[in-house]
Amino acid sequence: MARLWDTVAVVTGGGRGIGREIALQQAREGAKVAVLARTATEIEETVSLIQGEGGRAIALPTDVTDHSAVERAFARIATELGPIDTLVNNHGSFQAYGPVWDCDPLVWWQDVEINLRGTFHTCRAATPAMLARGKGRIVNLVGGGTGNSFPHGSGYASSKAAIMRLTECLNDTTVGHGVLSFAVDPGLVRSAMTETQLFSEAGKIYLPGIQQLFEDGADIAPSCAALVIADIAAGRFDVLAGRLLRGVDDRDALEKAMHTLAAADGRALRFSAIEQQKL
Repeated sequence: MARLWDTVAVVTGGGRGIGREIALQQAREGAKVAVLARTATEIEETVSLIQGEGGRAIALPTDVTDHSAVERAFARIATELGPIDTLVNNHGSFQAYGPVWDCDPLVWWQDVEINLRGTFHTCRAATPAMLARGKGRIVNLVGGGTGNSFPHGSGYASSKAAIMRLTECLNDTTVGHGVLSFAVDPGLVRSAMTETQLFSEAGKIYLPGIQQLFEDGADIAPSCAALVIADIAAGRFDVLAGRLLRGVDDRDALEKAMHTLAAADGRALRFSAIEQQKL
């Protein structure tokens, strides 16, 4: 039997790219999948692909920055598919390029709102029912700037670092009650987002290194993150709850090292132990 058989997964930003691959992989592992995004035609196509492979899925056009819309979508999921076992927050925006003083304030804040506020809304909507059942896993996608500076992508980086901290806070709040949260960095994936970085005028000016990374073979297949997330949903990496996993990870090697990583407080957004002692 497929290891996610008869579970329910929610995938936001599931209309294309990484999100579509995550949704497909969840379905291939046996989950019933709710696919959310703002563009109805894209998520309907994802659902059609899942159904074509014999899976069950529904498309729910949803703006994750709209709290009421998220609540309505999650109510429908519970009614039509059942209680949620896995929530994957894959939605994302990266439109503000350049130094802080050159960024349009509204565009910069829109990146933060979609990425961070949207993740807060879905986590808030999903967690109570998970706690009531005593089980559930939440996966929040992070990315460039989570643990490092990203000078010309400050809005995106700030939001992703905040999502990492939100993931840790949420996990530390619920870990004793059967609900676990994880962060996943898919790596540099060729997607609509990176295509904009490559070919827009602002992207060419402020993010010229992206093209070189692709030329150097840094392109990561979206299936890498999808497989890691399927492992998380199946409980393989529960020891690493509250921490960061990556699409580029060798999953077998990660499993062998996960107890050591957890004991060392690795893959977390922390000061070092020495730095903490000085505070």
